[in-house]
Amino acid sequence: MSHAPRHRTFGAAMTALLLALVTVLPASAQPANPRAVVNHTAELSILSTTDLHARLLNWDYLQDRPYGTGRGLARVSTMVEQVRAERTPGSTLLLDVGDTIQGTTLGRYYATIDSVADGTPHPIATAMNAIGYDTMTVGNHEFNFGLPVLSAFAEQLDAELLGANVLRAGTDEPAFTPYVIETVNLPGHKPIRVGILGLTTPGSALWDRTHVDGRLDFVGGLETAHRYVPEMRAKGADLVIAAVHAGLGNNSSYGDQLPYPENFGTAVAEQVPGIDLLLAGHTHSNVPQRLVTNQVTGEQVVVSQAGSHGQRLGVTDLVLRKERGQWRIAEAAASHLNANDFADDPAIVELVTDQHQAVVDYVNAPVATSLQELTLRNSMTEDVAAIDMMALVQAEATREGLVGTAYEGLPILSARSPLTTSPVTVPAGEVNVRQLASLYLYDNNVLVALQVNGGEVVEFLEWVASFYTGVEDAGPHTRASLVRSGTNAQWFLQHVYGLSYDIDLTRPVGQRLVDVRFEGEPLDPTQEFILATDNYVAGGGGNPPVLPTAEVAYDPLESIQELITVWAAEQGVLDADAFHAVDWRLVAGDTPIVFAD
Repeated sequence: MSHAPRHRTFGAAMTALLLALVTVLPASAQPANPRAVVNHTAELSILSTTDLHARLLNWDYLQDRPYGTGRGLARVSTMVEQVRAERTPGSTLLLDVGDTIQGTTLGRYYATIDSVADGTPHPIATAMNAIGYDTMTVGNHEFNFGLPVLSAFAEQLDAELLGANVLRAGTDEPAFTPYVIETVNLPGHKPIRVGILGLTTPGSALWDRTHVDGRLDFVGGLETAHRYVPEMRAKGADLVIAAVHAGLGNNSSYGDQLPYPENFGTAVAEQVPGIDLLLAGHTHSNVPQRLVTNQVTGEQVVVSQAGSHGQRLGVTDLVLRKERGQWRIAEAAASHLNANDFADDPAIVELVTDQHQAVVDYVNAPVATSLQELTLRNSMTEDVAAIDMMALVQAEATREGLVGTAYEGLPILSARSPLTTSPVTVPAGEVNVRQLASLYLYDNNVLVALQVNGGEVVEFLEWVASFYTGVEDAGPHTRASLVRSGTNAQWFLQHVYGLSYDIDLTRPVGQRLVDVRFEGEPLDPTQEFILATDNYVAGGGGNPPVLPTAEVAYDPLESIQELITVWAAEQGVLDADAFHAVDWRLVAGDTPIVFAD
């Protein structure tokens, strides 16, 4: 997997949709005599996607229907073709910024079931080749399935796989091509040489330790950019694009466990001279355009991030002017196209339809047998097996992810809510992937695990308990009357698996938790725990205490819905008696609440 820098000639007939330009050029740089330079300007468009996460067609495999919003490579293809059709032939480049092969059942299917490592054509590579990608930056999720899968995918991909800050273990040798210099040939102009540097978040050293330890080293993106940008300029790059699979902040979910930050996009734009455009990824943010002033040169660097899942196509339009024999950016504007405004490209659909159908058949086939009914009925007011199962999945995924980290060995708790008020039920018997998905409504919720202490867990649970109304006696009470209306309580009733406790609804809000125990003993408020939950509540959804400011121990950006599916398939038999017990109750004083329905 070792690669040297690469030079390519790029001159395919590609064009792009004319978008309204936002001029970046300062007034002082405008030519006094436009006619004097009219023959020394050129237009170039950089198209980009990021965090596709194995979205091939606009199809939700777990729900067996199209997504509610447009996404996927077939949509990307339509957007790209429309953009190319409006530009001068040969004036576009198409880049992907990583996290491309993992994230849906299709991604898992062609990694582990009908594996690309065994020679099966990967439909993501097939589609990307047909669309005409020029480069792809390796993302952290590219390592999820192991190096043989990634190597096989890279072999099938026409685009160059870039990763300058990923090294062969114990060496200074890049494991992937660090950069390419594309030669763009435009009518009436001498060739324009565009350097593309690929950088990725170093967090894979922790998150995929079992796949990369002893094989790959991950070093800092900022340090690596300082190394390669001057080299790219020295080798003749007229423009330099940094395609960075990292967010625009400078934060890290892993704290100081690695010497390099997880997110470093803005730092590269600010501190590394010679970069003209930075394309970010990893955090799934929609950033059509941001201007960052380089602290060394004082020049503005255009920064853009094209969301995720192929829901956006980044389009950065550049007007280049030749000054003293050098191409420089005179004007630049970045924007997004929205996949909702386009249809799937029928040519891509036809190209991959057989492999798509294989996954459809797979998700509709039984993957496990449940010995009992699994239901969300009454799950907001009592402890049910379906919630316990999903909480257990979160806990086990977190435990596995923390192996080899500073958090390994801390006891793991898991908070899970119903997410829906519907009485979703999976009958006892054969269970397929889609049925399991119905128990966890949102495929975009990802696992997050936080370090908290016992006192903080109680504070969080008091917030959970605040979504219940108060009572004067044990009832009978209707279940609906016990839940505060208009609060979306189904999202926030995150009861904690791994503890036992009562919630006394006769007591005031903030004082309702009673007899909280861990492993049968009263909870020690100073004991440290890892609390697994979802990114929405961990990020402040519902305004919970503690979680938004807690230290992040594990943030793999893995869909909880997908984790549940994988776990069930591995188990084969789902026995609620093995993972469910009534660990929390609603009470009035010492008496359990009596339900009228």
